[in-house]
Amino acid sequence: MTESIHSVSGNIVNVLENEIYPGTLRISGARIDAITRDRDPYDTFILPGLIDSHVHVESSMLVPSEFAKLASLHGTLATVSDPHEIANVMGLDGVHYMVSNGNSVPFKFFFSAPSCVPATPFETSGAAIGIREIAELLKKDEIKYLGEVMNFPGVLSDDPSVMSKIRAARAMGKKIDGHSPGLRGADARKYIEAGISTDHECITRDEALEKLRYGMKILIREGSAAKGFDDFAPLIEDYSDSCMFCSDDLHPDDLLGGHINRLVNRALAMGIDRMKVLRCACVNPVLHYGLEVGLLRQGDPADFIVIDDFNKFTVLKTVINGQIVAEKGKTGMSGVSARVINNFRAEKKGLSDFRQKAEGEKMNVIEAIDGQLVTNRLRVRPAVKNGFVISDPGRDILKIVVVNRYENRRPAIGFIRGFGLRRGALASSVAHDSHNIIAVGVEDEDLCEAVNLVIEQRGGLSAVRNGIREILPLPVAGIMTTEDGQKVARRYAELDMLAKQSGSPLRAPFMTLSFMALLVIPKIKLSDRGLFNGEKFEFMDLFEDTD
Repeated sequence: MTESIHSVSGNIVNVLENEIYPGTLRISGARIDAITRDRDPYDTFILPGLIDSHVHVESSMLVPSEFAKLASLHGTLATVSDPHEIANVMGLDGVHYMVSNGNSVPFKFFFSAPSCVPATPFETSGAAIGIREIAELLKKDEIKYLGEVMNFPGVLSDDPSVMSKIRAARAMGKKIDGHSPGLRGADARKYIEAGISTDHECITRDEALEKLRYGMKILIREGSAAKGFDDFAPLIEDYSDSCMFCSDDLHPDDLLGGHINRLVNRALAMGIDRMKVLRCACVNPVLHYGLEVGLLRQGDPADFIVIDDFNKFTVLKTVINGQIVAEKGKTGMSGVSARVINNFRAEKKGLSDFRQKAEGEKMNVIEAIDGQLVTNRLRVRPAVKNGFVISDPGRDILKIVVVNRYENRRPAIGFIRGFGLRRGALASSVAHDSHNIIAVGVEDEDLCEAVNLVIEQRGGLSAVRNGIREILPLPVAGIMTTEDGQKVARRYAELDMLAKQSGSPLRAPFMTLSFMALLVIPKIKLSDRGLFNGEKFEFMDLFEDTD
């Protein structure tokens, strides 16, 4: 049970006015009734709560009510959340599920109307959200913005479907999130002038600077797979009014260890002015999206955190609407009962489904890059046995498959470098954005078994190696669980360790695997329908030479 708080004293950090002073907050109900200045300094600091400015809660594999328990331990009290992961599986029912479950706990979730469901027409998803559904969602007060517009080619070509969603958001006065990796020059300007206000997918600092000059807000991202903080944090010194922090996708073990507080710590350690850092972490999301989150002003919601100092930045207390939701590393939120919804029709596969005939002297291979969502395209001579292409762990060329989970079809097959497995296989029904089953492995037998483990549970993460068969079931839409967040984090960490013991050098093997089907990120990825060229936005043959 959460506990109400009626007053709190400390050194008040007024980020809006760029000042720190000893003071006391008087709280009446859910709001700050009065703020008084005190004479002597205190040992602790009171500051606005931390906000994740762009996150897919589903990537934590936790339903919102469980995500909130872990995030609030680290001083996060609100998220700008795009539910397009579950929307790609369940449509509007998925969005409503996230809103309803999020409302069951005292945490401030602000959801979007997902703009790209499905993300592309080149994959099989479980649902579609068109302009009618978008307009319905945008009318709701709890829907704060139009989710990331990943179809930037559609914006550049004035695609009627894409532009109708953008016009609907603008007509409602709601912000529009962007997603345009590598977009520069006149194309970037056109994309931004369409009304798209943020981007978390910049590849280089020069690209980010150009977009800032065009008036775009840049979200500095550090998630479980995408590691961009060190490259983009220096922008804060000159553009603190136009930057925010986000995680985008964060696995449960990483969330257990920290959230936006980690980014604040790192920025402060870089010597960046603390008020500029806090503006990015606490204030800019509130002002940009118009969030109902307090900023330590009289009459504001009583939303704030208490820390020890700016050197350690240890969060001692998190308060939302006058309720202590976390204190000294323990949650104040009670567990809630969450229902299970799903959309899963795949049937078990046989060994022959994973065979690939050799049809050329060289093949196109995906190269995964640790800490990045972008991939490289390689041309590699295949390893062949009895006329079939097989994995070659000696060269780190492994078979990767995507299995349609909504229809019973044969897997799409490709090959990938970067996972480093020497034995065994990994499989997951978390595969952005359509969440079909994706798997990578050395032997076809292990690939088949890993995939079938996921199918048996109607969703999950699995690892197979030398007779070991392990799975983390994800019964909610095949991408989340209702289990306790700390328990899930520990179980995920075990699977992660198993993947690394099988040879993977990646920091987050399962998270990296989940993005190998994300077609909107170049250069090449694998859909349930085949190998895809993310630069030309078209399918390519495994053995095709497109140079």
